[in-house]
Amino acid sequence: MSNPRARKIADRIQVIVAEMLERRIKDPRLGFVTITDVRVTGDNQQATIFYTVLGEDGDQAATRTALESAKGLLRSEVGKQLGMRHVPALSFEFDGIPENARHLDEVLARARAADAEVAATREGKAPAGEADPYKKPRELDEDEIDPDLDGDDEE
Repeated sequence: MSNPRARKIADRIQVIVAEMLERRIKDPRLGFVTITDVRVTGDNQQATIFYTVLGEDGDQAATRTALESAKGLLRSEVGKQLGMRHVPALSFEFDGIPENARHLDEVLARARAADAEVAATREGKAPAGEADPYKKPRELDEDEIDPDLDGDDEE
């Protein structure tokens, strides 16, 4: 959606639908819904509305049903407020990003706990082997220097 006009329409649809769900739609199946994003096609014929629901899987299914039944009312209100000749068709998609983010947070927390456990185990321990495991060139003492290698080639 690189078209700035389509982005403005999507932003406005997001606000309209969120206000409608908050104030005018009184369906008991509708849970705690958050409209996270709206994407409009380049020709402004289709608007995909992404939402999340606070609660269990049953709440998500009931909210999906409520949104599908309120789709006509929402589309007519979007048309009135946008003043467009051709109002985009609305479709609702559940946004799984918050669940994925929560799962990633749990994985990162487990990784941090495992790192802390390894650090606690390592505390006060010394590495196996020598303190400096790298080989260094051997330094020759003065006794070990061969007098024949002094550079004099007298024969």
